[in-house]
Formats: sequence, C-alpha cells, structure tokens
Amino acid sequence: MIRRPPSGLLRIPAQYLPFADAASDGLPMAQLLRLSLFQVSVGMATVMLLGTLNRVMIVELSVPATIVAIMIALPVLIAPFRTLLGFRSDTYRSAIGWKRIPYLWFGSLWQMGGLAVMPFALLVLSGEQTVGPAWAGEVLAALAFLMTGLGLHMTQTAGLALASDRADDETRPRVVALLYVMFLLGMGFSAVIIGWLLRDFSSLTLVRVVQGAALAGIVLNLIALWRQEKVRPMSREERTAPRPRFRDAWADLMRGGEAGRLLAVVFFGTMALNMQDVLLEPYGGEILGLSVSATTLLTALWATGALAGFALAGRMLAQGRDAFRIAGAGLVVGIYAFSAVIFSAPMSSPTLFYIGAVLIGFGSGLFAVSTLIAAMNMKAEGAAGHGLALGAWGAAQATAAGMAIALGGGLRDWVGTLALSGAWGDALNTPATGYSFVYHIEIGLIFVTLALLGPLVRSARPSTHSTGKPAPLGLADFPT
Repeated sequence: MIRRPPSGLLRIPAQYLPFADAASDGLPMAQLLRLSLFQVSVGMATVMLLGTLNRVMIVELSVPATIVAIMIALPVLIAPFRTLLGFRSDTYRSAIGWKRIPYLWFGSLWQMGGLAVMPFALLVLSGEQTVGPAWAGEVLAALAFLMTGLGLHMTQTAGLALASDRADDETRPRVVALLYVMFLLGMGFSAVIIGWLLRDFSSLTLVRVVQGAALAGIVLNLIALWRQEKVRPMSREERTAPRPRFRDAWADLMRGGEAGRLLAVVFFGTMALNMQDVLLEPYGGEILGLSVSATTLLTALWATGALAGFALAGRMLAQGRDAFRIAGAGLVVGIYAFSAVIFSAPMSSPTLFYIGAVLIGFGSGLFAVSTLIAAMNMKAEGAAGHGLALGAWGAAQATAAGMAIALGGGLRDWVGTLALSGAWGDALNTPATGYSFVYHIEIGLIFVTLALLGPLVRSARPSTHSTGKPAPLGLADFPT
C-alpha cells in the first residue's frame, strides 16, 4: 500500500506548533478550534467596551470622563460574580443534562443585546436627544454596558468551563491556554478592523460598526457552541438532590495561608496597571492629536505586548524562576511604561506613546500570568480546589480593574479642572495635567504592590520534579 506524503500543516513538526498537543479523543482539534471562537467574540466586545467606545465618548461625543469611567467600570465591577456563575454552571441540572450550554447561550444573548442598543444610548448620552427626561442617556447607557458586561462574563465563564469539561487531565491546561491566546488575538484583530472602519467617524458609522460587532458576536458564539455538549438525560431525583454550598468551599480557601496576601497583591497590582484603561486612547486623541483609527490601534499594541509577556513568563518558569519574582519584574516594566507615556506629551512623540502602550501590555502579561500560576499553587484545605482559587484570582483582578477605571476617570476630571482653572499656576495649566496625575498615581501603586509582594518572594520555593530539575512549562501550559 502506497502512503501519501503529508501536506499542509502536517508537514510542520509538532514541536513548532504550540497547541498541537491540546487535542484529545474527547475534544478533537477541529471542535476545539470551533469552540475557541467564543473567545474571539469576547475579545471583540472587550475592545468595544474598554477601547473604542471610551475614546469616542470623551473626544467625539464630549461626554465627561467621570461618566465615561463609571460606564466602562460597570461591566468590570460585576465580574466578581464570575466565580458564582462558574460554581452555578458546575452544579446546574436540567432534564437533558446540559450544564454549560444554557449559560453560554444566554450570555451570548445578553452580549448581543447590549451592543445592539449601545450606539443609540451613547448618542442620547451625548445630548442628541429631542424628547424624554434629561437622565435618559445615563440610564440607557448604563443598562447597555451592564447587559454587555454580564453577557461577556457569562459567555466566557461557561465557555472556559465547557472546554475544561471536554478536555482530559493531560490536555486541559493547554486547552485553556489556547482559549486565552484566542482571546488576545480576538482583541488584536478586532482593534485593527474596528479602527479601520472608524477612520472617518460619524454617528451613522458608529451605529453600523457597534451593531455589526453585536451580529458578529452572536454568529461566532452560535458556531462555537453547536453540538459541543452531549445530551445526558437526568431523572427527577438527580435534579432535586442537594447541591454543594459555595460558602463552605470559600472558607476552606481562606484558611490556606498565603492566599490573602496573594489576593492583595493581585488587587493593588491590577489597580496600578489598569487606571489608564479609560484614559489612554483619549490621551492620544486630546493631547497628541491622534485620530480614532490611530488610537484604536493601541489595543492591538497592548495585546501584542501581553502575548510577548505571556511567552517570556513561560520561558522563565520553564527555567525554574520564581513566579513572584516574575510578577515583580512585570511591575517594574510598568514603571518604565508609564514614564514613557508621561514624557510623550512634552516631547510630542506618538512613537514614545506607542512604546509605552506596548510596555503596559508586556508588564501586565508578566504580572497576570505569574500571579495566576501562584494562584494555581495556593494551598487550601477541605473543599477548596484550583477552580475556586482561580475564581478568587479573577474576582480580585476584576474588582480592582473596575475600581481603577472609575477612579482614573474621576481623578483626571478633578485634577484637570483644577489645573485648567489656573489654581496650580501657569506651568500646570494644560489638559495633560489631569492625565499625568493618574499615571503618577499608578507608579505609586506599583511601589505599594512591590512592598506587599516582598514577603511572598522571600517565602517562595521553586517548583521542581523529584529529580530536582525545574518542571518544564511552556507557552501552551498556561491557563487563564
């Protein structure tokens, strides 16, 4: 029998394909790649919420930064409920046995509905209103952001849980890592496409782009969830049996020792690296005179930096480096990043501004991945396991990000108003003062986080095999 030579991707050695070993009998590669489309949808929605829309509201629609910051923070502040959503999908019982698909489907509907009404709510918020109460814009925009945020978190939580269910013990970390990379790629490509579509901004173009993203999201999620979970009929007795209690598992986790300090590090470190999220694109537009298309590319640059940090953290951990020291390195990179952003204004240098954006993503990637690995290794007692530890990590990170976004916008408005009134003298009477103040606060928070991180670095021990050699850990081994 004559065997045909391999073609296409089959000619590439497996070691050069980072996720070639992520597939398994329970989750073939074709189904895994199709399932990963929900992460592309979530990445696209994240770009709309945290990138494009906040710049459009502040610069093009002249909405105060405080209101914009609150709107952007709303979907992030409800992210702590992801822990509860994941726990509920673990224990959900239906007549046909589905656990994840209902949450994935209704999350997709919430995400689509929020983005569908978003542009009209923003136009009303900006003052383009002829009838109705004056507060209608704020209420409608808040509802749109809440709907989109709830759908985003529900979709991502259920999708990651479904992928974990279908993968086996050996491939599960690589499967979740592939989904994380797809999320970053979705953010990067969506930022480029959305920026290109909004190069000639108008209200009608905004409506078309945002609603097009809503349609694309629901289509991608439908393709992703189709026939991904098997039907397993459940009896009435199985559906009515007592379920585990969330608070018992949480109490077990908090008795585990270093968990509290690690969560404090995650909280303050995330605040330090995220206060600029609502300000970076408006800073480029208002201070450096960049267009909507040019500032939307910042999200792609951030994602590129994050992927680079992700890969470097994998290489360093493979060499036996301590995860807490890598987190500290990420924080130090953040100091250089914010310094570059601050000096880009007096130097009128968009290039320095872009370099700062890449370094923010790079430092954030190092910090997020290393603290995530530390969370996976947190010691817990009783019912607490890795799932709850990672949920606690996500809750601390999301809560800090939401507070940071709201605080960043409020501080920028307050300080900017004082500076432009002349209260601080002619040297600070410039629109850049409010932005620069926030960036300096972030540098200060980085030093606070480094102080909290110190005891963890001193108590840490490198993870090794019984042979004493560092455990091999590459890019494909990181979960999210």
